[in-house]
Amino acid sequence: MMATHIDQVRDRLEQLGTACPLEEVMDLCPDLTWNQVFLAIDYLSRTGHIRVTMDRGKTYQVQAYRPVAAVPTTAA
Repeated sequence: MMATHIDQVRDRLEQLGTACPLEEVMDLCPDLTWNQVFLAIDYLSRTGHIRVTMDRGKTYQVQAYRPVAAVPTTAA
C-alpha cells in the first residue's frame, strides 16, 4: 500500500526531528507537488501532528509535534 502525501510529509518531518522552513519541506518530499505538501501541512497542523510557527525573519517553520501526555496525579 502506498502512503498518502499526508503520511509522507508527516514521516519526513518526524525523521528530520527539527524545525525547517516551509519551503524546505518540498526538498524532503521531492515527488510531491507544492499543493500536496501545502495541503498536508494544513491538515497536519489542524490535527496537532505538526507545529507551524513564524520566526523573527517572518519565515514559517514546520516541525513534527508530539504533545507530552499528562502525568496522572494521585491523591495523597
